[in-house]
Amino acid sequence: MSSHSALGRGLIAPHGGTLVNLLVDEDRADQLREESRHWTSWPLTPRQLCDLELLATGGFSPLNGFMTRGDYDSVCGSMRLADGTLWPMPITLDVPDTFARTVKDGSTIALRDPEGVLVAALHVVDVWKADRRAEAAEVFGTTDRAHPGVAAILGNEARWIIGGRIDAVRLPLHYDFQALRLTPAAVRGVFNRHGCTRVVAFQTRNVMHRAHRELTLRAAESIDAHVLIHPVVGMTKPGDTDHYTHLADQGFIQIDTPAHDSLQPWVAVQRQGNAAFESPM
Repeated sequence: MSSHSALGRGLIAPHGGTLVNLLVDEDRADQLREESRHWTSWPLTPRQLCDLELLATGGFSPLNGFMTRGDYDSVCGSMRLADGTLWPMPITLDVPDTFARTVKDGSTIALRDPEGVLVAALHVVDVWKADRRAEAAEVFGTTDRAHPGVAAILGNEARWIIGGRIDAVRLPLHYDFQALRLTPAAVRGVFNRHGCTRVVAFQTRNVMHRAHRELTLRAAESIDAHVLIHPVVGMTKPGDTDHYTHLADQGFIQIDTPAHDSLQPWVAVQRQGNAAFESPM
């Protein structure tokens, strides 16, 4: 059997089998805005805002909110959600002790952006205090702070976690590269409109070098696939280049791509929250 026939044709299913969309319709959004006047509010940190956007658009499918205790414990212990779905690290809403003590199971929290605008409602399932050292050891296999992931966990003073389902009211506003900020559903729509049955994607948080270009194109050519360039933006690590440089670089990559219909490149940016696991389109 050839490699082409062995791969088959047709887009693979979203991770977990379902492409989640947590954005509510406008009537429900208006209702939540009105009700939120009576809820406790939490101002999302930049990282939490990134995670919220990925949750809302389905970038973290099949999650329907910030992880509950059952999923958190299972992911830390076995790299799987409680239902057995592969998942490498926790996606959690971390809060300090003073806030956690005001939240009760079954309540609803208004999640707000830095300007105080409601972006989502969190329907609380459970609240618990995390053992950050144990989390670091289970997720990264070490408690050495030289590891940036460990340093982030052990340096997190928000020791409590709130888990629950999300109703997203609106996405965070972005004023740059709006045409490229596609949701997973929108990217799949592009594939379907162009009849893409095989896609080779290159996801990067840094500048795409010549070797990366060659690897991507050769992989696409070997299976007669289309190309998706998928840079992540948002939270970065020391030494990373900014996303403006990424997108300028990918623009040159597009221009220099061979004129072959099956190798037509698309660029879709994905806001980066938890850096180790990105949009399962």
